[in-house]
Amino acid sequence: MRFFKQLLTGTLVFVLSVAATAATVELSGVKVEDTATVGGTKLHLNGAGIRYKFVKIYVGSLYTTTKVHTLEELIAAPGPKRLQMTFLREIEAAPFGKLLTRGVEDNVPKTQLSKMVPGLIRMSDIFTVNKSYAPGEVITLDWIPGTGLIITGKGKQQGEPFKEPEFFQGMMSIWFGPNPGDWKLKDAMLDSK
Repeated sequence: MRFFKQLLTGTLVFVLSVAATAATVELSGVKVEDTATVGGTKLHLNGAGIRYKFVKIYVGSLYTTTKVHTLEELIAAPGPKRLQMTFLREIEAAPFGKLLTRGVEDNVPKTQLSKMVPGLIRMSDIFTVNKSYAPGEVITLDWIPGTGLIITGKGKQQGEPFKEPEFFQGMMSIWFGPNPGDWKLKDAMLDSK
């Protein structure tokens, strides 16, 4: 009897551990990993969702060291952070970059926005160079303390890091500010359903 009890307990522990490690999410055919490593630090999936604008545009996912539910908590969270976009359809890069700039304008106070103009121009140049993004291509925005915001697209770093923490906060406000482009995506990435 003791043998069967141990076997049952062992099986239950195994099943629970498999369920816990099999936390990869799939959204519209995109596998969203439950962890990411940024700057040598292992981050955990905070939340993921789909960006809609009449049609599905991309799968967005947010990775942090600790669970966050607001923009303020995200900015205050220690260590690196990652916001990742995996495209579900072909997107022209220049108009997409302009939409990101518009997202900053809609969410950042004018005094902070004026300080971000040089960074926004640089960011616009990054998107202009990359003509378009195909389904399955990924853009990551990685914040690494002491290094800055690194934008990676088409598998390589796009330009120099944006060193100002205010620029990172402004960029994150696109998704998590008071006027996000997609409220459902904001709630999904902040896991605040």
